[in-house]
Amino acid sequence: MKGLLLRRLSSSLTPRRGFSGSAAAVAGENAAAAAGPPNMPPFDYTPPRYDGPSAAEILRKRSEFLSPSMFYFYKKPLNIVDGKMQYLFDEDGRRYLDAFGGIATICCGHCHPEVIEAIINQMKRLQHSTVLYLNHAIADFAEALASKLPGDLKVVFFTNSGTEANELALMIARLYTGCHDIISLRNAYHGNAAGTMGATAQCNWKFNVIQSGVHHALNPDQYRGIFGSDGEKYAKDVQEIIDFGTSGRVAGFISEAIQGVGGILELAPGYLPSVYNSIKKAGGLCIADEVQAGFARTGSHFWGFEAHGVVPDIVTMAKGIGNGIPIGAVVTTPEIAQVLTRRSYFNTFGGNPVCTAGGHAVLKVLEKEKLQENALVVGSYLKDGLMALKEKHEIIGDVRGRGLMLGVELVTDRQQKTPAKTEILHVMETMKDMGVLVGKGGFYGNVFRITPPLCFSKEDSERVLPTQKTCRRYVVLKRRTVERTLGLFGLRPQQRHICYISFHKHRETTAAFSASPPPSCRPRRLGLAVYFLGPSSSFPTRRSDRRSEAHLECPPFACSL
Repeated sequence: MKGLLLRRLSSSLTPRRGFSGSAAAVAGENAAAAAGPPNMPPFDYTPPRYDGPSAAEILRKRSEFLSPSMFYFYKKPLNIVDGKMQYLFDEDGRRYLDAFGGIATICCGHCHPEVIEAIINQMKRLQHSTVLYLNHAIADFAEALASKLPGDLKVVFFTNSGTEANELALMIARLYTGCHDIISLRNAYHGNAAGTMGATAQCNWKFNVIQSGVHHALNPDQYRGIFGSDGEKYAKDVQEIIDFGTSGRVAGFISEAIQGVGGILELAPGYLPSVYNSIKKAGGLCIADEVQAGFARTGSHFWGFEAHGVVPDIVTMAKGIGNGIPIGAVVTTPEIAQVLTRRSYFNTFGGNPVCTAGGHAVLKVLEKEKLQENALVVGSYLKDGLMALKEKHEIIGDVRGRGLMLGVELVTDRQQKTPAKTEILHVMETMKDMGVLVGKGGFYGNVFRITPPLCFSKEDSERVLPTQKTCRRYVVLKRRTVERTLGLFGLRPQQRHICYISFHKHRETTAAFSASPPPSCRPRRLGLAVYFLGPSSSFPTRRSDRRSEAHLECPPFACSL
């Protein structure tokens, strides 16, 4: 059946004839997406005309001069040239609603005027000197930052990134305790430097370098985990690691309250208090990685760990701390901080006046505009809407998170929780075409990461919800149509052979071809073309080999002959 084009499957677009009603709905939605994003609400900002390099030129330079490890979203990557509050603009001036926030980094909004003003004013006076001299910017920000943390957490070490902050935190824990063993969670991401790569526990992000002294505990995953939401049962694994994998003494435990890269996974209730207790009994320090969940993003609290009723010994942070400025920080107690006086610890750019002035302005904006409260209200509203979509669409396996740090996991089978890897790519493409940008993550790459700027409004949420509804309905209708089509031939959806489907209008003819659809012609009727490309094992895996992919409206679906 290879290279077969099915004849026109129905002569009308009424739902009475097989699956033609579904096809009509899909075609209509496909046309709507192709027509571009719906009208955006009024916004009092128009970006200046962009006269820089095109996306194609940037791609050429990127492929030649930048690291080949860099990847990008979308088949045709966006050339983002401007941003304002919750919106981004591409090279053509097209506006997008940013529901990703630069990977949970933009908290106040893109180019917030008060943050920009603080940065410019500081830069006009002093761009950089050294912490060997005095400057009020670093001291003022450290004081303001310490006021946001509980207990005796008030000594701040500034860094340049979250990875660097976590590296320093792990070193402090090892120096203070005199132990080497660190415990982190499976599915965790804490950075990709030599030390933090050990604490990271996803093969997607790990290289084969020496990563000694790190143990990975069972992840308290409430969706896929074996104990569901029973945090204390998961916590027993940490105690067993201490008992059977170490000398009985450890340097520390590091975790996020909500795993960001891991797919917006909120740790099971009761987990952190139990684990912190075990770690302290073993002489270790508890490290809270707040790189993504911190700075009011969860809405209910300023820091993610606060929702679990614990107080860590060390807190690391980045991303939201500077609203996009490259800055991170480690905060600990005066007693623990003393360990770095045994030698000279120095960071050239840590505490740069421009970065700390910008970070201080971020704290002021969060307070002044009540963005934590907004994250709670809008995030709850958006989550409720996503939960309602889950009840209607089986492709949504789970909706989770807090405030404006939300995850939506797509699955092809709710019972088996099979990751919908292909479908999520299609939905992301369609949402982009409709003017909404989201991220994706999770070990299987099947989780939407919704982490917009904290100035996001209910009206913005209402724009995200129908867009996701339209895209998911589109994917579900396509899958149902494939299943019904295969049923005509006694075929069952499996993963042994691959086919392409394509909705298009064509003449009432039969055509055979091997790689691409027939030439476009005057539209008369709606048809469905199914392209059987043979066993999945023989299907080309390199993007350059998939010459037909660019001509088709949907990604491949699996079937069995």
